[in-house]
Amino acid sequence: MFTMGPALLFCPADRPERYAKAAERADAVILDLEDAVAPQSREQARREVIGQQLDPERTIVRVNPPGTPDHAMDLAALRHTSYTTIMVAKSENADALAALQGYDVVALCETALGVLAAPQIALAPNVCALMWGAEDLVASLGGTSSRFASGTYRDVARHARSQVLLAAGAHGKAAIDSVYVDIADLAGLAAEAEDAVASGFAAKAIIHPGQAGVIRDAYRPSADDVAEARELLELARREPGAFSFRGKMVDGPLIKHAEQLLRRAEVT
Repeated sequence: MFTMGPALLFCPADRPERYAKAAERADAVILDLEDAVAPQSREQARREVIGQQLDPERTIVRVNPPGTPDHAMDLAALRHTSYTTIMVAKSENADALAALQGYDVVALCETALGVLAAPQIALAPNVCALMWGAEDLVASLGGTSSRFASGTYRDVARHARSQVLLAAGAHGKAAIDSVYVDIADLAGLAAEAEDAVASGFAAKAIIHPGQAGVIRDAYRPSADDVAEARELLELARREPGAFSFRGKMVDGPLIKHAEQLLRRAEVT
């Protein structure tokens, strides 16, 4: 069973010398057989995935889109491994994902069709999580950039992010936030990760080992936050309904927020 952690690091599958470092630095590794690997190198990448075994409970393999020759060859290679969690690139069809029997599927909704189909995709019984992708989405629309010069997302990307998060949450599946491609901008990454935590994303994908610590820090509640949540929940046990706590009115939703914060404290 795959264990979801907050920092999920993409690693090109044709670079086996990076596997161990990726596994050491991140909560889980996404061995990438799709965009990170040139088409002419994918056969070698499959051999490396077979030959360089990582912990299956902390490894996802990103396979090429259904209906492509590479997709079939990716699945054939995986039959020689112990990996059972796959990320399906450019997921667009719930039936195609449901047909992937024996795999826990992370559906990567990164095209216009995939984002619009996210609610149906989330219903597939073997889909364990949904992730969205900004750059492929904008490319599918004929655009050139998902972000403004300031680093903030354009409206279409923000809409897709919300759509995938809502679809996942509506059907009890985990949502994974997209990557932050400006590797040097750790402050921007931290701000985006903090928003992902507050919005309800279970994890965030990253593209460089140096980003892992920033993601973990964002998902790890501070000692003060933990103490405040415990105090609130202790008071909630004694109060029959809504009550005042540190100048705020507290009712059911805020109690759930505190419970979720303590759950994050236990796993980060």
